[in-house]
Amino acid sequence: MKILITGGGGMLGGSLNRRLSERHEILSLYHEKVGNCGEFNSLKIDLRNSEKLIDVVKDFLPDVVVHAAAVSNPAKADKLDAKTVYDANVNATKTLAEICDKINAKLFYASTDLVYAGYRGTMAPEDFKLVPISLYAETKLMGEIKIQETFANYVILRVSLLFGIGKRFAENHFNAMYEKLKNGEPVNLFVDQFRTPASFDEAARMISELVEKDISGEIVNLGGPEKVSRYELGEILCEEAGLDKSPLVKKRMDEVPGIYKVADVSMDTEKLRSFGIRQKSLREMIKQELNL
Repeated sequence: MKILITGGGGMLGGSLNRRLSERHEILSLYHEKVGNCGEFNSLKIDLRNSEKLIDVVKDFLPDVVVHAAAVSNPAKADKLDAKTVYDANVNATKTLAEICDKINAKLFYASTDLVYAGYRGTMAPEDFKLVPISLYAETKLMGEIKIQETFANYVILRVSLLFGIGKRFAENHFNAMYEKLKNGEPVNLFVDQFRTPASFDEAARMISELVEKDISGEIVNLGGPEKVSRYELGEILCEEAGLDKSPLVKKRMDEVPGIYKVADVSMDTEKLRSFGIRQKSLREMIKQELNL
């Protein structure tokens, strides 16, 4: 198949580039950061330029578009004006959906677990209550809605907290935590915030397998199988890496001002498994990142 990847310069995008290029012809689009796109067929583009985006997609004529580009977390979104975030996360998504409809391409959209109501309780299935509380999460949900209003040939992926270790994952919290722990530096971690984390590489593997499935018109939770707090995630990293746990500092969200207090967006991933996708355990993924 011919697969167009947006956000190819990002951490998930880089893993998608490697994974999807193994079996398919890809064109990877990036904006400010090139990432590993230089190793693949790639193009620099600002997705907010809808005319340019339409030309690129029509020229490549993909069978599948994997849309991973976005203003990609609450902190980044809050540093920008709302129009910039809306144009990147909503309008560009709407344009992609419209052009996919015209050329009969399937659209895989990387949304976020943060669209869910962040109440403590059961792991959220796909029909769980949606209460995005940040500009980032709100615009990602609006992207979902624009896709659903446009056509039916889509798979919306509500992606969990992702992690990775190494230079190409330098910007993610997990890598920073690992570097601090190796140096014996204190790491503050929430005991009252829960997710179902997965590694970037494993997320890309699961997406690459879903791309080859005959499914559409679906919303799918994409993440790891286990619900853990940020603190528990730090403990597991220490155990698998053979590091001292004493630098881990327990924190509660109420102790940290100026953050979005999302207690629990852990996800039920039974639907993902129903499509034949095997999830690695959290410890397996961490070992893989540590090259153990």
